[in-house]
Amino acid sequence: MRMRMRVLGAAAALLAAAGCGEKASSMLGGGSKASFKSIDITGAQYARKLELPDADGNMRNLDEFKGKVVVVFFGYTQCPDVCPTTMAELSQVRRALGPDGERLQGIFVTVDPERDSAAVLKAYVDNFNAGFIGLRGSAEQTQAVAREFKVFFAKVPGKTETSYTVDHTAGAYVFDTQGRIRLFSRYNSGGPKALEEDIRVLLRESA
Repeated sequence: MRMRMRVLGAAAALLAAAGCGEKASSMLGGGSKASFKSIDITGAQYARKLELPDADGNMRNLDEFKGKVVVVFFGYTQCPDVCPTTMAELSQVRRALGPDGERLQGIFVTVDPERDSAAVLKAYVDNFNAGFIGLRGSAEQTQAVAREFKVFFAKVPGKTETSYTVDHTAGAYVFDTQGRIRLFSRYNSGGPKALEEDIRVLLRESA
């Protein structure tokens, strides 16, 4: 419970800075007229660049996924609840989209590269959906990407040096098929059905 409260608190802080709904879109210069379940951050001046190695060591970036709706989530493989729940829900959304599921790209960025080796990360992501990818940078790269996305994360010491947990922003960033940041989906704020509806709206925009 303490972990979840800290994580949700971090998400709340992020949203307070970004604004929410139509107001956020207006403040940030976005012209989106669509109605979303998630927080509309169209036009945000952050979360515009993501470039990190995947579990196979290949450098990946957002541009290569144009034509797909991309959902980016920051977490770590030993996360007890928020991360596996989010990944499972994203996998559920992909299945619910039917044939359009091929146009949804899930990306999991680890905030714990110290313990999340390439092999561990790959196995973790593949466990939810073989079409999703995991990204793992150095400590410095991870910090830089977190700043770009306004993501908070911090170690919480455990009983041993390696048994720590990581408090982190609980929510996913959603990009449209043109690679533009559009939404922030808060953890536990509507479930997979709400996210599915938002993704369908973004896919229809590109039709």
